[in-house]
Amino acid sequence: MKKVLTIVVLPVIAIVIGYLIYTSIQEPVIFEKQRKFRESIGIERLKDIRTLQVAYKSKYNKFTSSIDSLIDFYNTGQITVIKQVGSMDDSLAVAQKRVFRDSIRIAVRDTLLKRDGFIVDSIKYIPFSGKKEIEMKAIIGKVSGVDVPLFEATIPYEILLNNLNRQLLINLKSDREMVGKYAGLKVGSIEAPNNNAGNWE
Repeated sequence: MKKVLTIVVLPVIAIVIGYLIYTSIQEPVIFEKQRKFRESIGIERLKDIRTLQVAYKSKYNKFTSSIDSLIDFYNTGQITVIKQVGSMDDSLAVAQKRVFRDSIRIAVRDTLLKRDGFIVDSIKYIPFSGKKEIEMKAIIGKVSGVDVPLFEATIPYEILLNNLNRQLLINLKSDREMVGKYAGLKVGSIEAPNNNAGNWE
């Protein structure tokens, strides 16, 4: 019986313990790798929203709280671009009034976010969430007594990292909340104007 214990049971126990130690060490490494990968996609999505919001504001003097409005703006909207004809450094051309500025209207989709694989409808959804939508808010806020358009778009870790190690996700959220930071990705702010910066920047 002792021989069986020594030859069969103890090696199996050693293998199981070794595996448990290995997985406990690897789990945080896997979590971090997945977190960084998912964050990179979420950040790109929030940057796209910011690009469209800034263009939307240049036309309408306000931001929108509706991602559907941004998608429609991308698909059907136009923006005015100021183009300078001639050079201000050419004094003769300036004197002869051959230097002037002209405004032209260009379709938003022909100007912004022109990269391979870009699908505008995807900006609506939190990556890896099963089509849960990014939350977006827009207000006219008071900054030093002046009305200022503000917006924010957020992707909470709770949804972005939803099927990763639960305890490590709880720890990450707790760490962020303890230092007063948003537990996720966020661009812009309706509470503290930040020039539409992302919290990853």
